Amino acid sequence: MESQLDQLKKITTVVADTGDIEAIRTFKPVDATTNPSLLLKAAGLADYAPLLTDAKSWAQAQGGDNQAMLSNMTDRFAVSIGREILNIIPGRISTEVDARLSFDTQATTDRARKLIAMYEEQGISKDRILIKIASTWEGIEAARQLEKDGINCNLTLLFTFAQAAACAEAGAYLISPFVGRILDWYKANTEEQDYSGLNDPGVKSVSRIYNYFKAHNYDTIVMGASFRNIGEIQALAGCDRLTIAPALMQELSDTDADLIQQLNAAQARSDDEKVIFEESSFRWGLNEDAMATEKLAQGIRAFAVDQVKLETLLSKQ
Repeated sequence: MESQLDQLKKITTVVADTGDIEAIRTFKPVDATTNPSLLLKAAGLADYAPLLTDAKSWAQAQGGDNQAMLSNMTDRFAVSIGREILNIIPGRISTEVDARLSFDTQATTDRARKLIAMYEEQGISKDRILIKIASTWEGIEAARQLEKDGINCNLTLLFTFAQAAACAEAGAYLISPFVGRILDWYKANTEEQDYSGLNDPGVKSVSRIYNYFKAHNYDTIVMGASFRNIGEIQALAGCDRLTIAPALMQELSDTDADLIQQLNAAQARSDDEKVIFEESSFRWGLNEDAMATEKLAQGIRAFAVDQVKLETLLSKQ
């Protein structure tokens, strides 16, 4: 009997949610994603010590004020990690723009182009990179511009239908709707505690988005993210892509029960009419969803904190 991880790979593109190269070698995903929190963890691994030193030296050589050098250090480290990962996966790496730029469209597009240029300097073409951007209105507008320039984007920190629909209309290459963080909010803010299987609110959210995209013929890829248990992954089997942490990939690898496909593009049906959000209606839709409003803000703050921690760590090298 095949493991559930192997079964999943036949119907869903499996993506590694880690910066740990050894874990990526072990589980052989197609793509990989990183973020400031994962890069901070990677910076603590002995294998990456030379990359930390290189990042600081490179940034010092570029010159500029203190913040410019800190930004250059973290971007260089992110690109170096991405390059190492791309050496062992066949697909793409997602590299995130500084979360502190989440409400500045121009700054986001500028940083995205800088990251692409840094990859190209290392011989890596832009068709192997996804630029990760928070799914704020400003971030979605940045993605709209970048996609027109052939720079593909991964819209992250996505918690609600309004964000997803706006991303699809903007032509985003891929979205990362979060599952586990939605579950966390419902467990903390509602009396209901039986959120197993298809009753999981994060699973319901991703399923709704997936079916809406397929029913209305959007090309935007749906990649479920932020899982708390393999039950959530099993409930989304068949989704375009799922980005999974090493511990959960190991659990799936150790499980050999039949995996039932839950999502299927050919059978997708949606109760949602096609909707196009303007800025005001987008902001209202986000505002009306307390969970999404709180989790988006919380996620941006958390990534910004880890970005500063990473800058501090690199500056001490």
